[in-house]
Amino acid sequence: MFNRNNTFLGALKQCAVILFAVVYTQGALAQSAQKGWVGTWGTARQLVEPNNMPPAPGLTNNTIRQVVAVSIGGSKIRLKFSNEFSKTPTTLKTVQIAISKGGSAIDEATTKTLKFDGKEEVTLAPGVEITSDAIAFKLQPRTEVAITIAYGETSQTVTGHPGSRTTSYILTGNQTVANTDYAAAVKTDHWYNITGIDVENTSKNAGAVATFGDSITDGRGSGTNKQNRWPDILAMELLGNKATQNVGVLNMGIGGNAVLRGGLGPYALSRFEHDVLNQAGIKWVIIYEGVNDLGNKRDSTVAYKIAADLITAYEKMITDAHAKGIKVYGATITPFKGNGYYSVHAEGARQKVNEWIRKSGKFDALIDFDKTVRDPANPEALLDAAQSGANDHLHPNEQGYVMMGKSIDLKLFK
Repeated sequence: MFNRNNTFLGALKQCAVILFAVVYTQGALAQSAQKGWVGTWGTARQLVEPNNMPPAPGLTNNTIRQVVAVSIGGSKIRLKFSNEFSKTPTTLKTVQIAISKGGSAIDEATTKTLKFDGKEEVTLAPGVEITSDAIAFKLQPRTEVAITIAYGETSQTVTGHPGSRTTSYILTGNQTVANTDYAAAVKTDHWYNITGIDVENTSKNAGAVATFGDSITDGRGSGTNKQNRWPDILAMELLGNKATQNVGVLNMGIGGNAVLRGGLGPYALSRFEHDVLNQAGIKWVIIYEGVNDLGNKRDSTVAYKIAADLITAYEKMITDAHAKGIKVYGATITPFKGNGYYSVHAEGARQKVNEWIRKSGKFDALIDFDKTVRDPANPEALLDAAQSGANDHLHPNEQGYVMMGKSIDLKLFK
């Protein structure tokens, strides 16, 4: 006989089971999210220009040791490598990571060999970026690490980052064995194939900020091997503040880069998805780019058209980032009077763009680098004490980068 009450009770039990499963699943998902990955170091990849290619003996069947400074620490890491702009495959026979002791020296006891799907050797096809298997590695905040790659065959067109401001070391043959002496290594101030390091998140408020820009973000005018670009200064400021000590900083600057077209490397609109939106644990981005689009414009119509197009480009990047829950901070374009880029029309366009950055309300917050480093007595120019040379007047010097990094309100990253 049909029992309506039993049927009702059964349905209630089923609902309870389903509700428990949903709550359990949501809790598991939240816990899983807290155990996600966060970027601690990154660099923007590009096709290496001929004059920045690896010096002899080159990379094929040889070894390179490259040093990078991370931001936040962790106990488990993974590394990213790119062959994005190369026309033929590149083989990594062995890749190791160790704590750097300065220069080419490493702490041998910390050396770990990376694997890729369980294998030590991996070949990157043209146009491919890969991520290593995760490994246990005690990474302290703001540590310098050495990434040593023994190559097999490599592409004649190389993917890398020329503006490393950090020295790399090349030796002939496979030199990933212990106690290798790098004293005779060929030195070059460029990075090749390495693009990022992620750490496993151990804090619910961990996240990464991408600093997205051109040579000023890349660090031209900073000190070689000093790790004192403005994103480095920001990283150290974040680490020194308890509320933000789990925020990683990724430097996505490319020297000579433009937002709209031309310039060096993929233009900003085309690389925004890869270099910002797809980064691990990304929560914020600082957009500070446009001077290479505006510079050297001698015609008012052209200059103001570029300014309008830059604003449209910023709006697209803001929309795309917001769609992924990423906050976007706009940094004003700094002065360049005295540089060959300067003209009254380029300056007018810069002012137009900066006014929009300050007043449009489109950005989640303003970072006013222009106000920080301009000369109050000559606002179209950088402070003499903050600019990198008598014939430059565009790139800040080490003091200028400290001023910029320290000017950023850390409350933006809570």
